[in-house]
Amino acid sequence: MQRKTLQRLIVLCICAALATACATDPEDSGIALKQTFDKGLKYYDAGRYADAFRTWKTIDELDLAAMRNVAIMLREGKGVEKNPKAAEAMMQRAAEAGLFTAQADLGDMLLKGEAGPPDPGAAAPWLMLAAQAGHPMAAYELGQLYEQGIAVKQNIEMARKLYKIAADGGVAEATKRLAALPPEPPVLRLNGGGS
Repeated sequence: MQRKTLQRLIVLCICAALATACATDPEDSGIALKQTFDKGLKYYDAGRYADAFRTWKTIDELDLAAMRNVAIMLREGKGVEKNPKAAEAMMQRAAEAGLFTAQADLGDMLLKGEAGPPDPGAAAPWLMLAAQAGHPMAAYELGQLYEQGIAVKQNIEMARKLYKIAADGGVAEATKRLAALPPEPPVLRLNGGGS
């Protein structure tokens, strides 16, 4: 992990600990966070994207889902000016904190080069973390890297496993890729000795 990334992670942990310690009643602060998050969700569902963005922005340092939502809105330019670099930086913070959907989003952004040149090598570890958590699209994108040998050593069997996760998760393209792969090698069975 890069030193800068580690420093950010430490700062996030300290901020979270301070916020928890300063709260008079942790239950009350949890309820307030949920209410604020839900308020942002109502704005978003009503198409009031600027209001949703502003609402989630007030809690993005305390709530990983809000942090990811702010990053998505920056990524898409919903309710705020599109800013891929800021979106990637915020998505990385949520990914580093362990939110697997943010890990998948960050991997996708890096793979597509939304905030700079495409970087499959940087995307692969994030996609792997998300795929291990069962994220279908991350599994599909990582499967493509393994199938083609991009940023990872080509491994058709790994691609097959990842495509299966993605197909089971509803990614139609994964089903097509599975069908296009060469057939699995036969299993060699050895007799239990004797002639």
